[in-house]
Amino acid sequence: MSQRTILHVDMDAFFASVEVLDDPRLRGRPVIVGGTPEGRGVVSAASYEARAYGVRSAMSAARAVRLCPDGVFVRPRGSRYAEISGFIFDIFQSVTPLVEPLSVDEAFLDVSGCGRLFGDGVTIGLMIKQRILDEVGLVASVGVAPNKFLAKVASDLEKPDGFVLVPRDDVQGFLDPLSVGRLWGVGPRSREILASLGVETVRDLRNCPETRLLSRLGQIHTAHITALARGEDDRPVVPDREAKSIGHEITFSEDISDHRDLVDMLDLLVDKTARRLRRAGVRAQTVQLKARYPDFSTCTRAVSLADPTDSSVVIRDAARHLLSDHLDRRGRPLRLIGISTRNFSSDQPVQAELFADTGAVRDRALDGLMDTAVDRWGRKALTRGVRHRNPGSREGHQDD
Repeated sequence: MSQRTILHVDMDAFFASVEVLDDPRLRGRPVIVGGTPEGRGVVSAASYEARAYGVRSAMSAARAVRLCPDGVFVRPRGSRYAEISGFIFDIFQSVTPLVEPLSVDEAFLDVSGCGRLFGDGVTIGLMIKQRILDEVGLVASVGVAPNKFLAKVASDLEKPDGFVLVPRDDVQGFLDPLSVGRLWGVGPRSREILASLGVETVRDLRNCPETRLLSRLGQIHTAHITALARGEDDRPVVPDREAKSIGHEITFSEDISDHRDLVDMLDLLVDKTARRLRRAGVRAQTVQLKARYPDFSTCTRAVSLADPTDSSVVIRDAARHLLSDHLDRRGRPLRLIGISTRNFSSDQPVQAELFADTGAVRDRALDGLMDTAVDRWGRKALTRGVRHRNPGSREGHQDD
């Protein structure tokens, strides 16, 4: 097994926790970010007090109201979350350049080469956890392990405020008692199949004859989950600049068919994706939309742009076009929606053309201005008018 030391740092109920940070009167109350008390829209995040009632991110607000009538609904503040996320990632970058963002509130860090400066993985993980609390005022859960898969599993085991080490010499002892559902790629349908084979834990999976697994799951899926059951994961931590694709997706807890809700959610995913492109200093030639339907069938559609871009507006327009013209024609509800970008080129300055599209120049300047404003001032610094195209427009975010 590789001698790498990987951290997975995951903020606890990030969006809801930021709201409590800014308004201490919300502490201890069931805070629901996104949606309205009238039951419109989609839940973006929920505090642990709200989760105790069964409220989850990507759930319809109507269901959240039924589950938690006393929930405090708060409108999402994307710029404030981005500001706090920037502070957290600054802490990560001060420790190691090998930071792979998974979303605004979680990341993998490869700290294998940081021992002389900061100590071993446990020391570094505890240091980062304490710095986030002291400098930002929020609580993070941290997993320390020899690879990304194990670190991710570890960080989730003792939330909130968790810290779990996976011993390098006892990976199997760590994994074996866990539910097989902890393995990436084992969703509800796979769990049902495995349960029919008597497989409930990782240990059960390792002891199950491979022929039985192959007959029910197929070769690729069997190979994938049995490798994870042995704790094997060779993927490196890949910073944004070196990634093959950059994007975000969200799985809804309830299927969504309302076109406006889907567009609003898509716009927010685009904003996060474009910001990551600009932060990484790259532009993308290809925009891809991913959708998953209630029957778990998945469809992807992609478009190649005339020129590589990191423009929020250009990527947004391409994504909306793909949604309207390819994936939303029949009005079928969606279970998952995602946006990704690929085919990168370096963000090198180009010579201005004599008859350049003034709209494109303006949009790019606005992107830079908004990034700077959000980084510097955060909440309500700047917003795009198009995002508020009508008074009923609703925002949503994913929060783990």
